Amino acid sequence: MAGTFELKKTKAGFSFNLLASNKKVILSSEVYETKRAAQNGIASVQKNAGNESRFEIRQSKKGQPYFVLLASNQVVIGKSQMYSARKGCRGGVQSVKRHASGAKVIDLTDSSK
Repeated sequence: MAGTFELKKTKAGFSFNLLASNKKVILSSEVYETKRAAQNGIASVQKNAGNESRFEIRQSKKGQPYFVLLASNQVVIGKSQMYSARKGCRGGVQSVKRHASGAKVIDLTDSSK
């Protein structure tokens, strides 16, 4: 079961979302200055998502759990939505682990489409 990465252009640069097979966003990136940097971010998510130790569950200022995916150098390469409970957050981690490695990339940066 593979997901999809959507690579998009923003006002400030480039970013991507990882979508589960049901098309819901399960991980979002930071904004990168270049398209190449965003593509490297996608490759890093694909490489690191299979490693449980790369996920870190955190808590927002409002007390909501969310998770981040870390690269081997401990830099955040993706962040989840906010969850209402830790159990849902853990389910989100498992969803990223299932969907990231085989996910195809849809490039939405080409404005001619």
